[in-house]
Amino acid sequence: MSVTIAELPTPFVAVDLAKLTANIAAMQSLATSAGVQLRPHTKTHKSINIARMQVDAGAAGLCCAKLGEAEVLAEAGFTDLRLPYPVNPSNVARVQALQKKGVALSIIVDSLTVAEEWSRAMAGAPKPLEVLVKVDVGFHRCGIDPEAGSAVSMIRRVADLSGLRFRGLLSHAGHAYNAESIDALGQIAEREIEILRGLAARVRDAGVAVDEISVGSTPTARFITIQQGVTEMRPGNYVFFDRTQAGLRATAPEQCAMTVVSTVVSRPAAGRVVFDAGSKTLTSDGARGFGAVTGHGLVYPSLETSQPDPAIAIERLSEEHSVARVTAACALKPGDRVRILPNHACTVTNLADSLAIVEGTRVIERWPVSARGKNY
Repeated sequence: MSVTIAELPTPFVAVDLAKLTANIAAMQSLATSAGVQLRPHTKTHKSINIARMQVDAGAAGLCCAKLGEAEVLAEAGFTDLRLPYPVNPSNVARVQALQKKGVALSIIVDSLTVAEEWSRAMAGAPKPLEVLVKVDVGFHRCGIDPEAGSAVSMIRRVADLSGLRFRGLLSHAGHAYNAESIDALGQIAEREIEILRGLAARVRDAGVAVDEISVGSTPTARFITIQQGVTEMRPGNYVFFDRTQAGLRATAPEQCAMTVVSTVVSRPAAGRVVFDAGSKTLTSDGARGFGAVTGHGLVYPSLETSQPDPAIAIERLSEEHSVARVTAACALKPGDRVRILPNHACTVTNLADSLAIVEGTRVIERWPVSARGKNY
């Protein structure tokens, strides 16, 4: 392509190719140095192109949030897919269709009743369905209670079910996003592996092999070298990073690969600027990080600047507008273009048809968001 980011209709999502490539390489290097497999979560980018970059860089396989994403990846030729999501057995036909395509598919369970339903659904299938048991390590969303007296017996029963093949334990320390310091993040990572190792030891003592211990969280990924016993890590957001990850010091704003290019559409008052990127582009996700983090993104006041302007604060969103409070000295006027570092990159991707891949201010390609809307 021979256009610049100053020429495309706004708003649009821009991804800096050099930063994307560097982020992928850095996480792969971290996993390799820790002696664990990297299985990136593709829900962040939903992109066949980026998935190929991750596998080419050394990823052992890929994660998907939903079967719809897995189906898109399978159609593109990816064959090692994991859904760290409690898939309902009513989806057995879709699961078996993926297996028939040659996909090595694995899912999670956190209920013996559901596992038994999967066992019945997979009766007579040519090959078993691989499952991991999801363990609640403090986020209190999905997962079995590792301290419950029934935890080991539940896992032993899952391992005995026909039609299934028990692979190991899986967790997501999602509460890391609420940590208030790097030390607190480290403590969450330490507690996560302490819980998983302890449960795995009890399961092994009960005569059940635990081949895999899988963890996944971009904020805690930096601590993978101290999580002895982990076999796999599943970060997702790291490909782009975002304002939240910068707020949690998983990266710096200048390393974030994704920004939203937006145009000033109104300057109705000295202290207010309105951009054309509203909740249908930036999403309404709030900011998180150490200390008080507010607003709906960091604003770079020109397409060339490498530093966000803290004096431009996006205070509210409507569907097609973002309203920012500015100082009277702000020189932005209607027609000017800015870049916005979003609070949460994963949700931004799912709102875009394509990603503008850029080198500097030059758009070199448009990559489709191949699994956009595949939330089922």
